[in-house]
Amino acid sequence: MKFDENHWALVLGGSSGFGLATAQKLARHGMNVAVVHRDRRGAMAAIEPELERIRQTGVRFLAMNVDALSSEGRAATLDALRERMGPNGRVRLLLHSIAYGNLKPLVAAAPDDARLEEEDFARTVHAMGTSLVTWTQDVFDRRLFADDARVLGMTSEGNEVAWRGYAAVAAAKVALESVSRAIAVELAPYGIRSNIVQAGVTDTPALRLIPGSEKMKADAQARNPFGRLTTPADVADVICLLCTDEARWINGALLRVDGGEHVAG
Repeated sequence: MKFDENHWALVLGGSSGFGLATAQKLARHGMNVAVVHRDRRGAMAAIEPELERIRQTGVRFLAMNVDALSSEGRAATLDALRERMGPNGRVRLLLHSIAYGNLKPLVAAAPDDARLEEEDFARTVHAMGTSLVTWTQDVFDRRLFADDARVLGMTSEGNEVAWRGYAAVAAAKVALESVSRAIAVELAPYGIRSNIVQAGVTDTPALRLIPGSEKMKADAQARNPFGRLTTPADVADVICLLCTDEARWINGALLRVDGGEHVAG
């Protein structure tokens, strides 16, 4: 599998988890990569070797440590990307893998405990949901999409199952799925396909922040037909396939990548 030398993947949330695994996978197959992440200086010592693996593949590479949810961060990223791509470069894949959500419960167990407030919901739904539209619009307005482009977002089974502390993120995932369908319909005339990938339970930094995540992992492994958890590499493999020419007729779909976890009793 080898991608067009002028095609780029723009990965939002690309310093860990699904975003990083996808960036590395696509780079190994010749796709140029732009990674947007928001990490403190102290975390970069662990992140830099992972980004270096992308550089070592020989593809063109851009890393932006900015706030992907701010208009300034988007503008700075797309300005830098346009310059780095050159006149012939185009975005083949826009991957939304931003993990920024509030994990407070709906009600406080004690008077001094935190609970979800209206602003918590608003920020989480924008960060992990509707910001997919904002990024898609900005890339589209700048005419940076390839003629046959892919927009992908990441969801989880929390879109249907209620977990304590996950209400705001669950609302964001449902919003993400809804706006992805809208993109699939409204941007199809411009050659843009939009889909959602629902990974099985995966041991990522984002999952570890969810209350009760250890039990979630144990339960998922016990019911998975293959007896193991989903890995970021499993998901990256499927995203890579979705970027091929042969996947052009997949549009407006939710694709489960979990080894059959969702159908196992």
